[in-house]
Amino acid sequence: MSAPRKHRVDVHGWIVLDKPVGMTSTHAVAALRRLLNAKKAGHAGTLDPLASGILPLAFGEATKTVPYVVDGEKAYTFTVAWGTETDTDDTEGRAVATSDERPAAAAIEAALPAFIGAVSQVPPRYSAIKIDGERAYDLARDGEEVEMVARTVEIHALRLLAHDRDSATFEAECGKGTYVRAIARDLGRMLGCLGHVTALRRTRVGPFTLDDATPWSAVADDPQAAARALLPVEGGLTELPCVILSRDGAMRLRRGQSVILRGRDAPAEGGPVYGSCSGVVIAVGMVERGELVPSRVFNLPF
Repeated sequence: MSAPRKHRVDVHGWIVLDKPVGMTSTHAVAALRRLLNAKKAGHAGTLDPLASGILPLAFGEATKTVPYVVDGEKAYTFTVAWGTETDTDDTEGRAVATSDERPAAAAIEAALPAFIGAVSQVPPRYSAIKIDGERAYDLARDGEEVEMVARTVEIHALRLLAHDRDSATFEAECGKGTYVRAIARDLGRMLGCLGHVTALRRTRVGPFTLDDATPWSAVADDPQAAARALLPVEGGLTELPCVILSRDGAMRLRRGQSVILRGRDAPAEGGPVYGSCSGVVIAVGMVERGELVPSRVFNLPF
């Protein structure tokens, strides 16, 4: 007779995991959910197994804030090896082209401005993008020809941090949907030397940075350590304007009703804001004609 299933509990908040190389994002969610015995969990942006760094994990009511974290700016440091292009644009793939050329630091610096701003980028064939309902990497692994369509992404900064003959290390700050592997591939092609990513570390996702992060080694197999690592639900919304609510106003939002905003500090119309009462997030919504109109309500005690 099998053991009875453990009853899961309500857990609300964020754990900003410093994910190690080799762990999948799915495994990270499952492992932390098990440690916290949480009913509901998810993550804000997949991080490849070969990459390390920030993987924000949302629990309970924090899952409602995931879209606002995913839409935030990302930052990465990454190393590119020159001379070989692979079919995955990283070390997991097979070589598809090679070059004996090696770029000088001055040539790299001169090429970087072409990768800053609104850039047309073809995502890697081995990516999580869906094509006719299937993940591109699943189609590629099955041997199917995958036609990836170029799309415009925003790269806010791209800096050369270190350089030697056969490799270079960069820092990138970019918007949603940008693939660092594609930057490495396209930069290698532009320089005539080809290249692929050999190391990748994510250092920021929206409001979360490495200062917020907890290493996997600090929480592995330790439920109490995992519980101590929890950040409040509101942590996922700190890049949005905040409206401080009275208790009466909070109760109105909880019922799905709008709240009249008074005073010079009321946020302007045009983007999402969140309402908070006694340090607890109540709702996310839009400012319309001087009122906060809720679009997502949170069920947290205050």
